[in-house]
Amino acid sequence: MGLLDFLNREEKPKQMKYKRLFRNYGGANSGRLFGDFVASSFSADSELKNSLPVLRNRSRDLARNNEYAKRFLNLIKTNVVGEKGFNTQVRARNPDLTLDVAGNRIIEDAFHQWGRLGNADVTGRLSWLDCQRVAAETLARDGEVFIKIIRNRQYANGFTLQFIEADLVDDQENGRNEKNGNEIRMGVEMDQFHRPVAYHVLTSHPNDSFFRTPKKREHVRVPASEMIHIFMPVRTHQTRGEPFMAPAITGLKMLDGFAEASLVAARAAASKFAVLTTPSGEDFVGDDETEQDVPVVDFEPASIFQLPEGQDLKLIDPNHPTTTFDEFQKAILRGIAAGLNVSYTSLSNDLTGVSYSSIRQGTIEERDHFKMLQSFLVQHFCEPVFRAWLETTMTVGDVPIPIDKFDKFADAVVFRGRGFAWVDPQREINANILALSNGIVSLSDIAANYGRDVEDLFSQIQSDQEMAERYGIKTAFQPFGSKLPAEAEVDGADNAD
Repeated sequence: MGLLDFLNREEKPKQMKYKRLFRNYGGANSGRLFGDFVASSFSADSELKNSLPVLRNRSRDLARNNEYAKRFLNLIKTNVVGEKGFNTQVRARNPDLTLDVAGNRIIEDAFHQWGRLGNADVTGRLSWLDCQRVAAETLARDGEVFIKIIRNRQYANGFTLQFIEADLVDDQENGRNEKNGNEIRMGVEMDQFHRPVAYHVLTSHPNDSFFRTPKKREHVRVPASEMIHIFMPVRTHQTRGEPFMAPAITGLKMLDGFAEASLVAARAAASKFAVLTTPSGEDFVGDDETEQDVPVVDFEPASIFQLPEGQDLKLIDPNHPTTTFDEFQKAILRGIAAGLNVSYTSLSNDLTGVSYSSIRQGTIEERDHFKMLQSFLVQHFCEPVFRAWLETTMTVGDVPIPIDKFDKFADAVVFRGRGFAWVDPQREINANILALSNGIVSLSDIAANYGRDVEDLFSQIQSDQEMAERYGIKTAFQPFGSKLPAEAEVDGADNAD
């Protein structure tokens, strides 16, 4: 290239080198702030396999020894099951859509009779109400409930329940069933669609050696049709359940340790003492001496005395407890309550500085959670038990209703959980009246909020009124207004267009 060509050449634009940038999630950064944040990518069952026994055992230990864990389980039993449990009502209808009153009453009475103490479970120690409470508490404490259905004519209606501890469904039983090729995970045998087909149950508790000679781990294969397995899955394809207290175990245990250390320190601080000193540390003379020749000085309360020359009195005061203990405990308990889905005031019984608005808001959120648990137990416990009982009792002929009517009555059962009293009942009642008058809710909706069926409510009111009339008692109120005779004239009717 000549000089002219060199001078007339075109400058090629310089190619800029761009660094490829990606937007990232802050929570996925791997910098120094996240160096100790190690998260697994294992499946739900892989994470549960090694942790489940430990979580369950620690949850049980807290339930025995930690006052807040015990309080949480009592909240579950009290608010989910309550005093009377789930009310069973059958609302089957005839082809003309009228209620089959006679058939419904037969089924309800038979189920109520079966649910009496001595019939509901195989041990004879539990009623149907007791079974509901055991199921609710076990679900929260262990994370899952196993109930075996036993059909045998020696029991009432040929039907009873057997609660099986989660320890007995062997979490060490994994692999393949050689006979059918089904996969077994933590004692649960499943088909190709991950649907349970059987449960491998130990014949004895693996840690019951105090009462029997340890034996080889022997299993009994229980078909899934004979087992009710209740748990709330956190992830899809999860085979076993995790305790409700799992997120709060660390906080509860650490708070336990902190409270114990503070209590010990406060106890030591309450034992205040003093020492007498001399410049040389010698020639100490006390009122008495111990067996080890240690001088002891006795001080009477409010006494005044003169120390010997050269001696000084020093008071030892550890200054404990500190004023930060209460606030620190509250802060930790709030986090624990959030992890347990209950309000701080319910868990701690601390109403200090609580206003009506704050406690009402916390109560509403908490009760929504309890209602959700009620619906869950109805769907996964009450209804399966009722259907299995009804099928059995119809088959053995303990009710005068043929088995071909099974679907009619089984599909018409309704379980109503307990209702809830509000912080300010008057406000709640006035709100219900306003909503009812504006057509926003129905009487059935309002009755359901109180754990009642509107038909039963009307029936009871009618029965009370008839009883009052028989005894010649005039009630001070008339629910839903007075009944007008058919021929009674309504004010203003003559002026109607």
